[in-house]
Amino acid sequence: MILRPARSTDAGKLGAMITQAVAARDWKPLLHTGAEDIAHMGRLIDYGWVTVAEDTRVLGFLAREEDYIHALFVDETAQNQGVGSALLQDAMSKRSKLDLWTFVENTGAQRFYERHGFSETHRTDGSRNEEQLPDIHFQWEAP
Repeated sequence: MILRPARSTDAGKLGAMITQAVAARDWKPLLHTGAEDIAHMGRLIDYGWVTVAEDTRVLGFLAREEDYIHALFVDETAQNQGVGSALLQDAMSKRSKLDLWTFVENTGAQRFYERHGFSETHRTDGSRNEEQLPDIHFQWEAP
């Protein structure tokens, strides 16, 4: 597996990864079309925020703006194989602190971030996020 900066030609695959992940979670509302997810990824790639993990195919991605992780997605066929950990460790090697939000319902993500040294700082009722779902803020600081 290699990590590399995303290219504009990755937008379709990465957008589809978001669409599939939303569809796989019955608790998450469907707010965007597949085309909108692709366009969103195109913007993040244009900003230079996206790192892709790949072997012979795209396995996952992490979108980071400075210290803030906007998104971390791993293709459903590549989960539990170290892809997310590799992407997160790469981000951690480049910053002295990171923060992100995840949903209260996403207990797997919470366990994942806690295993990587992130700590919960606070929770909200979700009134300020697009999905209107309760969420948790996590933060990590280098030792």
